[in-house]
Amino acid sequence: MARADELAALIRPAVEAVGYEMLGVEFISAGKHSVLRVYIDSPQGISVDDCAQASYQISGILDVEDPIPGEYRLEVSSPGADRPLFTAAHFARFVGHEAKVKLHAPIEGRRNFKGRIVDVKDEIIVLNVDGETVEFEMDAVERANLVPTW
Repeated sequence: MARADELAALIRPAVEAVGYEMLGVEFISAGKHSVLRVYIDSPQGISVDDCAQASYQISGILDVEDPIPGEYRLEVSSPGADRPLFTAAHFARFVGHEAKVKLHAPIEGRRNFKGRIVDVKDEIIVLNVDGETVEFEMDAVERANLVPTW
């Protein structure tokens, strides 16, 4: 089965060809209920029609390349208020905002962090978590999202 980064590399040209930014890809393996979720964005925001247009383009690529064996559902989505952060550049774009981060492996016995994004140095993310500075490499991140501000 293709990994998320391989799927992203396959799908990105189709998304960009119709004028959207591809933020990232998630593949949730659950047998017949597996989901391939693709997050897209644009300066004007994303509408349902935008998702449908990108979905049509992505489906064409997936049908030809067939990178995922078995059944799955394709979902194309806007990033929403709890925007996922897939790259160090995404973190850098939101310095000063609060994020929730889950790491692949614990740092000092802890995998889950919620704090303000302070800085991004190359691939090192710096968070302020309860007054303490926490640093980790982007490769250590399993999942990260902005915390919505209402």
